[in-house]
Amino acid sequence: MEFNKSELREWIESIASSVLTALFIMVFIFQTYKVEGKSMEPNLHEGQRLIVDKITYRFRPPKPGEVVVIKPKDPSKKFVKRVIATEGQNLQIADGKLRINGLTIQEPYILEEMDDNYEWTIIPQGTVFVMGDNRNRSMDSRDQRNVGFVPLENVVGRAVLVYWPPYQAKFIRTPELKGDWEGLDIEFSE
Repeated sequence: MEFNKSELREWIESIASSVLTALFIMVFIFQTYKVEGKSMEPNLHEGQRLIVDKITYRFRPPKPGEVVVIKPKDPSKKFVKRVIATEGQNLQIADGKLRINGLTIQEPYILEEMDDNYEWTIIPQGTVFVMGDNRNRSMDSRDQRNVGFVPLENVVGRAVLVYWPPYQAKFIRTPELKGDWEGLDIEFSE
C-alpha cells in the first residue's frame, strides 16, 4: 500500500491528535485504577478495574460516603477508600461504632463491625479521613504512619464505575445522607 505525502501527513496528524486527546482525558478527566487487596470488600473486590473521575474535585471537595482513590504517604502507591469525615468534623470510634460530630453513624455498606477504637479527633483543614469498607483489614486514616489524614491534593479522584470484569460492571453509588449532617439524626443508606 502506497501513501503520498499528504495522505501520510493526514495519518500522522490523526494519530497524534488521538494520542493527545487520550492523554488529556487521562491526565485531567478520567483515570483507570485496579483494586488491590481486600480493604473495600464487600463492595469492591481485588482485581476489579475502576474508572476514576478526576474533574469533580476541582470544583468541590469530597463528601462523606464517596469512594475515592488516594495517594497515601508513600507516593508510589494509590489506595481506594471511602471518605468518612471531612475538615472540621470530629470523629471517634468506640465499641465498634463510628461517631461523627457526636452522632453514631449507621453504615450498611461495611463488611463487619470494627474491632479497634480511635480517639476523638477533629479532622484538620484541607484533609479528609478515609477508611476501607472492610474495616478490620484496611490500611487507612486510622494508620497515622502510613496514611493518616489525607490532604485534598492527594485525593486523585472519585471512583464512579467498575468496568472490569464485565459481568461485575456497575456504577459506584455514594450512600445518601439522611438527616441533618450538622447535628441531628444521620444515617448512611444505599
